[in-house]
Formats: sequence, C-alpha cells, structure tokens
Amino acid sequence: MFSALHLRTPAHCESWVGHGTITRMAKRGFELRVPEGDSIKRSVCGDCGFIDYRNPRIICGVVPIFEDKVLLCTRAIEPRVGFWTVPAGFMEIGETPAEGAAREAIEEANADIEVGDLIGVYSIRHIGQVHMYYRGQMRNSNFHAGPESLEVRLFDWEDIPWGNLAFPTIEWALRDFERNRGRTQALPGERSTQAPD
Repeated sequence: MFSALHLRTPAHCESWVGHGTITRMAKRGFELRVPEGDSIKRSVCGDCGFIDYRNPRIICGVVPIFEDKVLLCTRAIEPRVGFWTVPAGFMEIGETPAEGAAREAIEEANADIEVGDLIGVYSIRHIGQVHMYYRGQMRNSNFHAGPESLEVRLFDWEDIPWGNLAFPTIEWALRDFERNRGRTQALPGERSTQAPD
C-alpha cells in the first residue's frame, strides 16, 4: 500500500533525491538496502524511510523523412560532437514519447515533423537508458541547425554516413525504419546492450 511518503519527497531529502550519488546520499543519512516488499537494493533515507528509486531515463527520437530523404544532424554537444544523429533526446516530464520526439526535431533541426509509428525500442542497460524511435514525416522542407547541432542535412539512403553515426541506437533506428519502409503499420524492433557486470 502506498502512503504519502511514497508520493512526496520529505523536505529534508528533497535536495539530495535524484541528484546525489549513492556515496553522497549515504553521507546524508541514506543507506543502500533492500526495502521491505522489494527485491532490489535501493537508496533509503535512514531518518524517514523515503526510497529514492533510480529508474532508466527515456530517450525519444524520430527518423524524419522528406521526399524519401532522411534528415540527419551533426552533434554540437558531448558526447560525440561532430557525429551524425537523428533528432533525439531526453523525454521531459509531462510529455509523451512521441511529443518528445517532435520537440527534439524542433530543438535540433528546427523541423516540423508529423510523428508516426514507433519503429524501435532499445535498452542501453549499462547507462540506464531506454530509447524509443518513431517514423516521422517532415511537413515542409524548412530546417536549420538548432543550438545542439552543427549541421542539418537531408540524405539519400545510400549516402547516409554509416561510419560516422553518433551511437549504435541511431543505426538501429535507421535500420528499423528501412525494414518498415512501405508498411502501413510499423513493426517495432527491439534491441538491448549487454547487462552491466
């Protein structure tokens, strides 16, 4: 049964929850243990019992298409500055993954995208991320680099810079997009990295 304790962070824990490392939180009275009714070690406040759940972050992105060409951006921020990617980034509180993908297209490429079907879900287990990518149709040919991109360009499929993609998930999304080309309803792919040791 959930109590108010589970729904609201106590004031004395607020500045540490979600921001401190496990070591720093331990110094503030948090301890790493298996809470009652759970099976996984969690950071628990020794004063009030508040549990700081650490769950994977969601990355949402889109493979934007205009006249059968793929829109790619070069990254202007770390990690992987100068490598190519599709518009993607962390999902924000209060938005759906599809809304996040559309927002990322605006932020990174100033592109107005109609987000379509989900084409892939990828678990990046060693860094606690789940990536969700969608098909996207550009509503017009207007685009230019946003603050997180150095360059934005449309590519014919055969000209995609496969050797200079920023992350494996970008290649997975592009391959799953291609696998679904011509389908009315996409069949999402699912991939995962190795579990951390």
